[in-house]
Amino acid sequence: MLTLQQQDVRLGAKATDKQDAIRQVAACLTEAGLVAAGYVDGMLRREAQTATYLGSGIAIPHGTTDTRDQVQQTGVKVLHFAEGIEWAEGQKAYVVIGIAAKSDEHLGILRQLTRVLSDESVAEQLRTVASAESLTALLNGEQQSQPLLLDASTLLDAFPARDLLTLQAAAAGLLANAGAIGPVAVQSVVAEAPLAAGQGLWLARVADDVHRTAVALVRCAAPFEVAGQAVQGLLLIAARDSQHQAVLSAVIELLAARRIDELWRADLAAVPAMLGAVPQIIAPTGHEATFTIVNPHGLHARPSAMLVKTVKEFESQIWVANLDGDAKPVNAKSLMKLVSLGVRQGHRLHFTADGSDAPLALEKIGQAIAAGLGEGAGE
Repeated sequence: MLTLQQQDVRLGAKATDKQDAIRQVAACLTEAGLVAAGYVDGMLRREAQTATYLGSGIAIPHGTTDTRDQVQQTGVKVLHFAEGIEWAEGQKAYVVIGIAAKSDEHLGILRQLTRVLSDESVAEQLRTVASAESLTALLNGEQQSQPLLLDASTLLDAFPARDLLTLQAAAAGLLANAGAIGPVAVQSVVAEAPLAAGQGLWLARVADDVHRTAVALVRCAAPFEVAGQAVQGLLLIAARDSQHQAVLSAVIELLAARRIDELWRADLAAVPAMLGAVPQIIAPTGHEATFTIVNPHGLHARPSAMLVKTVKEFESQIWVANLDGDAKPVNAKSLMKLVSLGVRQGHRLHFTADGSDAPLALEKIGQAIAAGLGEGAGE
């Protein structure tokens, strides 16, 4: 797969507007021998047709299909604009990635970028990155945060504790054994008194010596009391980034609804989903249809944007799965989600629509795909 190299990245760029930024990144592509001088015209035309802002401060300008003969070698060049560039209303680009592609080799980079952008901490770092090395690592996903750890390895049931310190030590031990925290963090957890959240739940948190964001839950074999407060279990949060926020939100909702008892009764296997660590994907229901992508270069930025635009014309909830990929349904109204599917020519997209205009939505989606999603001759 085509990957970014440090020599492809340049920091400290400045531009008056997005057209200026596109010309600058096109010049980088030309200087590197990746494209002929006329390729910039296709990049500007493409931008006029459909904005190439991908999300989270990244724009991906590239040429039209009729300027593909100007591509001498597939490659990318990256410019970082510390002050940002207004790319479209309410959209500011800090990283501009110029793409030169002879066929569909660049789809791997687009797919990788969507995965990187799903990490909120990485998206924030892109704005303030200080070196070409760091930016390259970020865009290649090398510094992407590990996903939140909350699974069977961080859950303990029927633990025979009769005091909070024992619970704290058990929870810290779970996270240490899972490689989420180090010895300093363990000592910190044991040394600091946890907070009584109510309804038998106690909360502890640590932020120092945390290797990855993780959550441990230890449930008592039998409830006991501390200073008049019931103790049925302890939740320990080790925070390296903001991924634990979903767990806190889920806990707050359970407390507000006085439903924490569900946490004590649930099978351990159900706890991660109950606490928001695992998305509770509802299997799409409704009208269904499958269409085959005819675009020679798959769903790169422009056809993806055209497909999302078509889908957004309808009120129905619409999901799409790439049957020739992982077949997992994603929100068809999200450009980032659609690009992450890595759709190539001949791939089958399965759509499910639920709503009053679902049949019409699938009909129009099928027509748009069959027509090439705006990629006619010379486009």
